[in-house]
Amino acid sequence: MKAIDLMTPRVITIGPDATVADAARTMLENHISGLPVVDGSGKVVGIISEGDLLRRVELGTERHRSWWLGLVSGGTLPAEDFIKSHARKVADVMTAHVTTVDENASPEEVVRVMETRRIKRVPVVSRGALVGIISRANLLRALASVSPETPSAAADDRDLKDRVTAAVKELSWDSRSHDAIVVRNGVVQLWGFVSSGSQRDALRVAAERVPGVKAVENNIQVVDPAESGAWGL
Repeated sequence: MKAIDLMTPRVITIGPDATVADAARTMLENHISGLPVVDGSGKVVGIISEGDLLRRVELGTERHRSWWLGLVSGGTLPAEDFIKSHARKVADVMTAHVTTVDENASPEEVVRVMETRRIKRVPVVSRGALVGIISRANLLRALASVSPETPSAAADDRDLKDRVTAAVKELSWDSRSHDAIVVRNGVVQLWGFVSSGSQRDALRVAAERVPGVKAVENNIQVVDPAESGAWGL
């Protein structure tokens, strides 16, 4: 199993020149807590999360440090705090030093990165370009899909996953309608959230129609769209 087998391929991103309000709106509309920041070439240049937007002058929550701490830092910390709370562009607020993993990274590498960096999600790249994202939830889903006698993902499984992804994408009436697809020995597991039972069944039917699929395990949950917390990564 590699990072490409674990990741969610459909990543909602934002550009560095977008506004902070755009970032907040995108997170709310898609029920997610963080966004990779991608430039025009597809390269990951940062990541912005809910935590980056907590200390804002618009909310009256900007940080007020003690005067002596400002002196000790040579004025650096107050300046950084001001930018974080007043800047309008994503580029000024995002975390610029982003840790990524290659699409061929092993699960052990992914977990080690998450633990050492203390992060909940890590972008997956191929030749520097963003191709997916892995969250803790992706790892749990992979664990749930694998039993001791389950064979490792083969090249045929990866090809089948691509074809199933393309099939369900045609029914993607919601950007998070399928959060992840796991394929093992021809058996497809669907994960994600939809707002109705008929949408859930339609995604299953679409996957079942793909040649080579032996069975479909539909783990997609029907959730009220207002319950945004259930849709987060």
